[in-house]
Amino acid sequence: MSTRTQEPMLTVDELAARAGVTVRTIRFYSTRGLLPPPEIGPRRVGRYGPAHLSRLALIEELQHQGLTLAAIERYLQRLPDGLSPHELALHRALVATWAPDAPREATHRELERRAGRPLTGEDIDRLAAMNVLERTADPEVFRVDPGLLHLGVRLLEVPISLETVLAAREVVLDHTRQAARELSRLFKDEVWEPYRERERDPERVETMRTLSAHMQPMVVQALVTAFQRSLREELRGSFPEG
Repeated sequence: MSTRTQEPMLTVDELAARAGVTVRTIRFYSTRGLLPPPEIGPRRVGRYGPAHLSRLALIEELQHQGLTLAAIERYLQRLPDGLSPHELALHRALVATWAPDAPREATHRELERRAGRPLTGEDIDRLAAMNVLERTADPEVFRVDPGLLHLGVRLLEVPISLETVLAAREVVLDHTRQAARELSRLFKDEVWEPYRERERDPERVETMRTLSAHMQPMVVQALVTAFQRSLREELRGSFPEG
């Protein structure tokens, strides 16, 4: 028997509070087709789920990158139908690699409003361990990644100890650092240095430098895709019945 719990459904007011936008904004996005329609529950009340939250976080990130509404519409139209909240979060993470991180400050009360639930000190510790937020000198103010917050809150419901979360984080950091180090070395030795030796023109070298920066999102997407496939294979081997 499956032990999965039903995903929490939200009213439009609750969705607005969790996403940090206004109800008017949600209705506007819905009329433009940026958000899928809600499920209609009793008394004809619309209900929204985690996929709506993830899509709003993606829209917010695309706006943060400077895309116009028309460009955001085109981007979302190219996404496959039926993407899960986790897949939408992946798109948001890939978009966020196009520019330096810009964490945003939030008070404890604002965090709870976005989370849709009270947050204990242990909850804050777990969210910090997942890199969802960072503490500041003020114990009531945090630097938060809004796009990851609701996913981190969902993980709070999973019965995993803080020690396990920290251990998993170290595994991920260790292997990603190693991959980044080796890829940087490969690019430097096989692409950058030979090009610089051949091309002495400063403008051509600067062009190469710009192109290398544009490669970052492609490298991140390749790494994420490879990791997803490897993880799927490992899970199938470890849990053949699941």
